Amino acid sequence: MASIILDCDLMRFPHSGLYHYCLNIGLAVNKQLEAVGKEPMKMYVPPAEKDAFGGGSHTIVEKKWHKLWKPFLHGCKVWHAPFQSGRVIPDKRKHPDTKVVLTIHDLNPLHEGKSPEEQRRSISHTQSLIDRSDAIVCISEFTKGDVLKNCKVGNKPLYVIHNGTHRVESDTIPFQQPLVSRPFLFGMGYVNTKKNYHSLLPLLHHNPELELVVAGRLDEPDYITKMQQLASDMGVSDRLRLTGPVSEADKAWYLRNCLAFVHPSLAEGFGAPVVEAMIFGKPLFLSNRTSLPEIGGDVAFYFSSFDGEHMQQVFASGMQRYQSTDLSAALIKRASQFDWDKNAAQYIQVYQSLL
Repeated sequence: MASIILDCDLMRFPHSGLYHYCLNIGLAVNKQLEAVGKEPMKMYVPPAEKDAFGGGSHTIVEKKWHKLWKPFLHGCKVWHAPFQSGRVIPDKRKHPDTKVVLTIHDLNPLHEGKSPEEQRRSISHTQSLIDRSDAIVCISEFTKGDVLKNCKVGNKPLYVIHNGTHRVESDTIPFQQPLVSRPFLFGMGYVNTKKNYHSLLPLLHHNPELELVVAGRLDEPDYITKMQQLASDMGVSDRLRLTGPVSEADKAWYLRNCLAFVHPSLAEGFGAPVVEAMIFGKPLFLSNRTSLPEIGGDVAFYFSSFDGEHMQQVFASGMQRYQSTDLSAALIKRASQFDWDKNAAQYIQVYQSLL
């Protein structure tokens, strides 16, 4: 069995940021290990993703009977649990020699308006995983601060390793011509309360020449209904497009052709879609919440409130600045900082510190 195993159970959700996190960290780590003749890491994957890492030699495919017996843990020196609510954490009583690296992406329930009881349960579960881990990685300085404030880490090593970016191929041809007839703003991610996309509708009211396209899983039916009703009440429903999940080629088309990228999220541990959009050099309009200022830096424009007049002011002044300066080049340069090869090397150092 492999000395290092990455739990890729979350690749069950193919249109998610966590899918691309697992895919990219696995590919980038093995690229570097194999280049120096070291044993590659293996990925524990759902059956549908058995070929995602180049075939059987790099994967351990999940089986239903693994709930009772996990033979792949015998000989495993480092288990990488890539999310703070992961299902598989080795039992130290059965596998005392297996070290656990836990990646914490966020403590978002603290920032989403959840009830105190929901927040308590979430933190309690994350704490239980911290207690069973040997090293912790946070994907942003913001998340690290949240963890230190709300959890007990003790003397366990705590690292910050930013995510790399999932590179969208800019020259791909869309599967079908996207249905937009005007200049458009583009957002992508799960469409739910946390992402706060409804707050963008006043921009359509102030800018009758624009459409708003949001691509991603329609995650909360009640929220979708609320957003569509609000658009109807404002008289802008004919300029709101909720596409659902789109192909990589369609996503590239939207990023390449949008007027600006918008991400008014209430809570992020990192903000992977923001970096994907940076690659295309388009203006970024983000909320100033949680990790987003850390990722967008001084090349993005920020909504400090979700008042419609304020958002329109930020949008108008941001577009003017973008058009009068060489901000596109600065955006592309900043995107290059979020590199999976660099970050994979940092993860390898963490793994090796436990071997």
